[in-house]
Amino acid sequence: MNNFVKRTLSATVYAALVISSILVHPYYFGVVFLVLSLLTVREFMHLMHCSVSQTICSLVLAAVLFAAYYCNGGLTTILSRAIYAGVLMLALVLELFLKAENPIHNWGYTLVSQIMIALPFALMTQLYGMGGIEQGKYILLALFILIWVNDSGAYIVGSLMSKRKGGNHKMFPRVSPNKSWEGLIGGAFFAILGGWVLYMVEWLPNNILFALVFALVISIFGTLGDLMESLMKRTIGVKDSGNIMPGHGGALDRFDSLLLATPAICLLFLCWPL
Repeated sequence: MNNFVKRTLSATVYAALVISSILVHPYYFGVVFLVLSLLTVREFMHLMHCSVSQTICSLVLAAVLFAAYYCNGGLTTILSRAIYAGVLMLALVLELFLKAENPIHNWGYTLVSQIMIALPFALMTQLYGMGGIEQGKYILLALFILIWVNDSGAYIVGSLMSKRKGGNHKMFPRVSPNKSWEGLIGGAFFAILGGWVLYMVEWLPNNILFALVFALVISIFGTLGDLMESLMKRTIGVKDSGNIMPGHGGALDRFDSLLLATPAICLLFLCWPL
């Protein structure tokens, strides 16, 4: 099976899993996204060569944080947050007994796994429930679709401009040699066009200006999230974060754009509520 076919099949399965989990049922969504969150956290901890105990603590923390946001109110949320605080303190105190050469690195890896990965996945549950599930699931689906549209638009425009003499200006060549300013602009254009379409089909609330800003925020922060993960991989000297998706790399590779775009969209809703 050639690489193109593998990439197409794995991308299709990935998109079908994400879309179906958002549209079918809240419990299905919760299970799928919890598993995706844990897979991504584990992948990060593996890349950082963390110990088994440290990885387990980070996975437990991610699961509890996801549960706290998913439940969104009541005694379960209070208990989840209390458990989260307790496990986080345990993960930090554990370094007193493990006698690691550089415990500060281990603390950093644990905290980064929560802030950079677990928290964005937990925040996706907030978008899913925003304005009621019927509205929220389309908001979350719009986030994913616009990420995909932005990536595709950036790739198409960047590739076309690279064939023109002097027509491809690199953004951060030391981090990602293929990313260009022309690609960024092209991706933003297609994302904004996608935002307009999603507003017209009533997937996005408020007004047309909000839909366009929504798309632009996703384009900018999605690109920054991608660059952030590229910087991490280049620093530790790996091409892909994993091999869970044939032809596409690991879970972290697939969700890198969402790691900054999701918190940014949540902040947008705080500033521009429904």
